[in-house]
Amino acid sequence: MKQSRIRNFCIVAHIDHGKSTLADRLIECTSTLQKREMREQVLDTMDLERERGITIKLNAVRMTYTAKSGDEHELNLIDTPGHVDFTYEVSRSLAACEGAVLVVDASQGIQAQTLSNLFLAMEADLEIIPVLNKIDLPASEPEKRAEEIGDLLGIDPDSILRVSAKAGDGVPELLEEIVTRVPAPRGNPKDHLRALIFDSYYDRYRGAIPSIRVIDGELKPGMRIAFGSHLQDSYEVAEVGYLQLGQIKAKKLTAGEVGYVVANTRGVGETRVGDTIVDDDHHPDQMLAGYLEINPMVFAGIYTTDTTQYEGLRDALEKLQLNDASLHFEPETSVALGFGFRCGFLGLLHMDIIRERLEREFNLDLIATVPNVEYHVDKTDGTIEIIENPTRLPTDASVERVREPYVKSRITCPADYIGPIMTLGQERRGVYVGMHYLDQERVQFEWEFPLSEIILDFYDRLKTISRGYAAMDYEFLEYRASNLAKLDMLINGEPIDAFSVIIHRDKAYDWGRRIAKKLRELIPRQLFEVVIQAAIHQNVIARERVAPLRKNVTAKCYGGDITRKRKLLEKQKEGKKRMKQVGSVEIPQEAFLAVLQLD
Repeated sequence: MKQSRIRNFCIVAHIDHGKSTLADRLIECTSTLQKREMREQVLDTMDLERERGITIKLNAVRMTYTAKSGDEHELNLIDTPGHVDFTYEVSRSLAACEGAVLVVDASQGIQAQTLSNLFLAMEADLEIIPVLNKIDLPASEPEKRAEEIGDLLGIDPDSILRVSAKAGDGVPELLEEIVTRVPAPRGNPKDHLRALIFDSYYDRYRGAIPSIRVIDGELKPGMRIAFGSHLQDSYEVAEVGYLQLGQIKAKKLTAGEVGYVVANTRGVGETRVGDTIVDDDHHPDQMLAGYLEINPMVFAGIYTTDTTQYEGLRDALEKLQLNDASLHFEPETSVALGFGFRCGFLGLLHMDIIRERLEREFNLDLIATVPNVEYHVDKTDGTIEIIENPTRLPTDASVERVREPYVKSRITCPADYIGPIMTLGQERRGVYVGMHYLDQERVQFEWEFPLSEIILDFYDRLKTISRGYAAMDYEFLEYRASNLAKLDMLINGEPIDAFSVIIHRDKAYDWGRRIAKKLRELIPRQLFEVVIQAAIHQNVIARERVAPLRKNVTAKCYGGDITRKRKLLEKQKEGKKRMKQVGSVEIPQEAFLAVLQLD
């Protein structure tokens, strides 16, 4: 295929605006799959994606389309996620494209993540093709929503395409628009090889297989290649091809094309996302820019229930990191849980997905600790200590102040829910910045929140109070000093580090009381009393107890002196006291999971 007839584009949208369904219709219209082979969410290949109805991983597919002019074009579509936790996946796909189809639900209009994805596409200097989807719904308002998009992009509302991804209406016109408006890739096929790795996964038989976009030159079997991050090592290309709901072998990949390369790279860390593939004989002066290093926002400990699976967990995390470059991890130990890893995630959904993938794809049985954020501890000697694990927070006089991360949040919702959202924002220590009307019915709030206040159940609460209509997006702002303290949970006087949290002092009592009550329900009764306490430093702020199981030792006494019964009860009491000193309380796995679901 001539380079002038190649079009690389992605689809970006807010979650649940019909992006995956539109990708299905494009695949169907270009006969990439036969009608009998089609299924819903065909590009969502993971079971998790299909169960939850969301896109988690970007996925590429090549389609062949014959335009009205009679010319045949090669269309490379990279499908992207819509949830805020997977924004990094979107930014990676944008770097491999020249155009972006911006999908907006005709009934809901522009949402918070719509704006975020649009700004990402504009920063990458892509051609934006706005599309109104779900025009066949009774609640859709295409004229009104077209005006919103027109005002946002500064274009004529009548030029915005109207489609129904479910019914297929308007999809042929969209294909024509893509061919007409998205520019052909720039790059010299005769120059030395430079290819960008935008994704990668591990195959147990063929090693690490990167998904690539060839920028310059060509790539074919038999060549020797090197990776920009370690030019001293070279590899022979065994196979190249393109992605079409599977790997299709090809003779070569040239400038502008999207595909994959197999080069027997056995090390998991060799094919890093964002790296440049070059010809081993000709190293270019300038490597490709790659991607910005992304900083994790949420941290949690992940441990195996069986200590013999520790090495398996390490291997699984390394292989998953190859597939998800936004995952960070390092080894740590816990008194209660043993050996595990402190992992960094982009959000709570990201953490939940990673944990489920580890359990499903690698057959691991895992426990996750309470998620927390990264804190900066300013010391009296002028140094700054970065704390990701609450158990490491120093409590001595050397601490001058503790700073926590704040994020700038955009919340879009119908005007009917202004009151409940203002209340929720104040409950979560939010700093109100402003509010403006997008139209007569919808408003957009700007808040500044402590990240720790929104990582657990904030999104669920937001959806509940707005009946599902509110949308939220956030980005990191800065670190600010707050009145924070470390809250420990004690079981019979022993701290359980897996339940430790760094929390604002105003909220410590409520949080400690709720966890203590939950643990009282979940810890099974022992032959001795179990005391559950929440404490800041040495000050106990909440207490619950699990009553002991009691054998009726006086049952054998019938009649006789009362002193005999008292003697037996005193003997039982002494035995329980001794048992409490040497006995250990086994905390069930449900207790660790329940803390994540506190309402």
